[in-house]
Amino acid sequence: MLNVQSLDINKKDIMIFHTHTCESYTPTENYQYEASGTFRTIDLNYSVARVGDSLSEQLISYGYNVIHDKTYHDYPAYSGSYGRSMATVENLLISHPGTDIIIDLHRDAIADTTYAPSVKIGDEVVSQLMFVIGTEGGGLEHPNWQQNLQFAVKVQQKANELYPGLFRPILMSNSRYNQHLGKAACIIEVGATGNTLEQSMASMKYLAKVLDEVLKE
Repeated sequence: MLNVQSLDINKKDIMIFHTHTCESYTPTENYQYEASGTFRTIDLNYSVARVGDSLSEQLISYGYNVIHDKTYHDYPAYSGSYGRSMATVENLLISHPGTDIIIDLHRDAIADTTYAPSVKIGDEVVSQLMFVIGTEGGGLEHPNWQQNLQFAVKVQQKANELYPGLFRPILMSNSRYNQHLGKAACIIEVGATGNTLEQSMASMKYLAKVLDEVLKE
């Protein structure tokens, strides 16, 4: 199943959104923010949405068409976030039909500063990344999950080749995480609560380079 030579997907259009838009990082001197909860902020300049801006800018510089949606799905209520983000993505697919690469960008959710998965690339320390791939194991219809996994594996193989340690092992789950909406849909966790926004934004140039290498093949 994983021995796929080429991906049968639309490789020009990329959608980025955030089910947990308010997820934030350990504050630094340059990135102090007003918290709206534990490692959470509604200020989009300091949350994972800012990391999405960095990824979007990098991908656009490579020539991709990028939709970056920064709708709040976890504020004012956290419960029901995935239902709200599903509605957002479904609406975006009406105006951007045929988009297969759908990235739900998150920050790993351990609510203290002790866990900061990082990797040194050259002289730079950046946040590690992790794919979370849903399946049909929870009983919800999900015909795309094997294609989603194939996409994640190809990206991770290229990342291991270019930047060893950039990705942590792929996490698979019985939850669907709205990934039935695309042929290359995934969650990518960028760092954790112990990482900084600087580290997480910096890792996006490496992710964009990896994605570009995979999609050019």
